[in-house]
Amino acid sequence: MLKYLAMNKGKGIVYLVGAGPGDIGLLTVKGMRCLQKAEVVIYDFHLNAQILNYINHDAEFIYAGKRGGRHTMTQDEINAAIVQKAKEGKNVCRLKGGDPFVFGRGGEEAQVLAKEGILFEVVPGVSSSVAAPAYAGIPLTHRLYSSSFAVIPGYEDTTKEESSIDWAKLATGVGTLVFLMAVKNIEVLTEKLIENGRSPETPVAVIRWGTRPDQKTLVSTLKDIAKLVREKDIRPPAVTIVGDVVNLREELNWYENKPMFGHRVLVTREHSGGFESLEELGAEVIQFPTIEIVPPDNWGELDSAIDTIESYDWLIFTSSNAVRYFFSRLFEKKKDIRELKGLKICAIGAKTAASIEEFGIRVDLVPESFNAEGLIEAFLKKCSTFNVQSSEKDIEPGTSNFEPFKGLKFLLPRAEVAREIFPDKVRELGGTIDVPAAYRAVKPEIHGKRLKRFLKEGRITVATFTSAATFNNFREILSEDADGLLKGVAIAAIGPVTARAIEKAGLKVQIMPQEATIEALVEEIRIWATKDR
Repeated sequence: MLKYLAMNKGKGIVYLVGAGPGDIGLLTVKGMRCLQKAEVVIYDFHLNAQILNYINHDAEFIYAGKRGGRHTMTQDEINAAIVQKAKEGKNVCRLKGGDPFVFGRGGEEAQVLAKEGILFEVVPGVSSSVAAPAYAGIPLTHRLYSSSFAVIPGYEDTTKEESSIDWAKLATGVGTLVFLMAVKNIEVLTEKLIENGRSPETPVAVIRWGTRPDQKTLVSTLKDIAKLVREKDIRPPAVTIVGDVVNLREELNWYENKPMFGHRVLVTREHSGGFESLEELGAEVIQFPTIEIVPPDNWGELDSAIDTIESYDWLIFTSSNAVRYFFSRLFEKKKDIRELKGLKICAIGAKTAASIEEFGIRVDLVPESFNAEGLIEAFLKKCSTFNVQSSEKDIEPGTSNFEPFKGLKFLLPRAEVAREIFPDKVRELGGTIDVPAAYRAVKPEIHGKRLKRFLKEGRITVATFTSAATFNNFREILSEDADGLLKGVAIAAIGPVTARAIEKAGLKVQIMPQEATIEALVEEIRIWATKDR
């Protein structure tokens, strides 16, 4: 152990992590842990970029990808960057698509690190060689069809006089053949197999973007697959499967039959919690937060309210964020929930109520409608229980003296920028209300280059907006392209306030639930996506 540590004194450690084939759920638990503690991440093109959302945002990101034969960095430059960052004493994550030791040049990178005396660990990933056929309903082995398989690179230079592949043995000696990156050379590969004894009628499948919503699978025979690939304009990345196991696809095709297969759902709130059920139905959730929840610039107003908390009759929370920041500040001021004794608690929505109940506090009122108007209606219904004079209860609504909230004091910790409908109504009806800022919703410092590409290519089918701020910030981040890019996308708004902001920009809202909750929004998306399937 001491020798191990001494060898690496003053240096960092490098984790060679396989990110899997595309479905973010196939990233391993250990791979995730390595990502989360990394100080530098050097990553490739062929991986799900959503993985980067799980990395510490203070980490240094270095893009080393290759797309369509275009190299951002040469392999020597990648090696040099890994070594340099490790010698700076940093934890480095070399993030690679699939598995780093399966045609990923991870072995070469590990050799460089070994020569430099730098500690490294290899975190295997799920290789596309097994994942893509599995998601296409093709088992590589089956007791009745094949008891062996081989994984072969399909990019070997076809102009070489001597091949490094023993085609004679490969063609007939292995049950299932898996070719990676073979689209460019597919004519040569199929000819070699036929020339060396493989039946021209052998079933073949070509799977593009395996494990992703845009997965596309072609099935033909060894003699005809090359022609079909060209006709359908199949391009890399793709996995080619040769063997009788391909016939099982018709029976075992599970992924492409999911009700939301082919859909990508854009989530613009800070986190994608609540949208998991869409992933279970086959959709991919793309997280692109256009708001970030941060503390207020000044705690003064909230501190003052907390210091006089006993003077309030009602404490109202309109979101889980308000609950989180209010209680955080309460505890920071060396107070606890006993300070709330005697206050009645109101929560907008079941999720907000659940957040409050986590602190062991019972919620007294949850309005039926989850907006300012619903809040007003709920309090007016409850006004018969308020501490008001009996003579005032007999005054008719609509008259100038109708003050059902007289003598009541409300505390509404909320976002720094919010609608004034409820506070104004409380004051109009005779009540007193304080609205200290408990948090701010700000626009994060992100760029939308990858998202723009996805939208232009039609790879986003639904865009969700859970507040007017998420939509307005989305437009600012994507600048003048935003409205045009959304024209071919189904827009989902959580409620009428958000919908009005979207429609004000000249866009149409296709999906909106009756109840302004994430659960209801997700259900409406499911109904919309599956009604014609």
